[in-house]
Amino acid sequence: MGLETATYISQLTATNPTASDPVSQGDDHLRLIKSVLQSQFTTLGAAAVTTTAAELNLLDGKTTLAPEGTAVLSTGESGGTKFLREDGDGTCSWQTAGDTTYTAGDGLDLSGTTFSTDLKSNGGLEIQSTELSVAQGISQYDVAQFASGVVDDDFLRVDGTAVEGRSASEVLSDIAALPLAGGTMTGTLAANDQLVTQPNLKDYAETHQAIGSIGGGTQDIDLTAGNVVSGTVDTGTTTFTFSNPPASANSGSFTLILTNGGSQTVNWPGSVDWAGATAPTLTTSGIDVICFTTIDGGTIWYGFAAGLAMG
Repeated sequence: MGLETATYISQLTATNPTASDPVSQGDDHLRLIKSVLQSQFTTLGAAAVTTTAAELNLLDGKTTLAPEGTAVLSTGESGGTKFLREDGDGTCSWQTAGDTTYTAGDGLDLSGTTFSTDLKSNGGLEIQSTELSVAQGISQYDVAQFASGVVDDDFLRVDGTAVEGRSASEVLSDIAALPLAGGTMTGTLAANDQLVTQPNLKDYAETHQAIGSIGGGTQDIDLTAGNVVSGTVDTGTTTFTFSNPPASANSGSFTLILTNGGSQTVNWPGSVDWAGATAPTLTTSGIDVICFTTIDGGTIWYGFAAGLAMG
């Protein structure tokens, strides 16, 4: 009799049932067909299959997914050029190119679907926020344009929209800097306690620290204010202090020109080591010139009278 056994469609015999098979076997053939279909398509479930034969034929012979970059063909889509968009919900849809708007920033030309710009004439591309624009002149992201006169060992200076070469002497002139040889200073030179070796001084001056009327009490002599100090003792006892001498191992000196020092009691710092171990007797009405020197940061000041009763 013509009733075979099968699990998959390919195992079914197309000529069964035969004409001589009894009618009573018809239900057996129907049950076999149902069993084969369920075994062959195990994952269809209760959903309807709506894929067309043409769409299924696209998968004919395909055993793996297309790699990244492989062209995706559209079936049943019309209306010109389209692109496939991932819609963010796990699905994709075909979109026309007209759904996308292209905007050109300053200095950027859009012809059809092609952007273009002239880097040389526009000075360079610059990205600002989400817009690609072209900046004029020399600034961040710009393309520098070097002048034809730039040569080896030049310093570069931005001049408008160009970069020009400057020699060392030209740079010194540009920034009004003092050259290594010659030149005239127009401002303060602060050495900041650094060593200056082998200077040849001519026509020099020292800063005069004019205290004026002392008026009794404590009077500090700050060496950073000047190394030639003048003052007048006029009322009450005066006590001198010295501050900000050079650091130890450096010599520091100052000259005190004191008027009427003997008119009141004058007290000196205990760190002063006087010549002959005795402070000079100051002039009651006149000028005394007294010098002080230290080589240990003010621990000891060597004091002596350079001239008494000078006027």
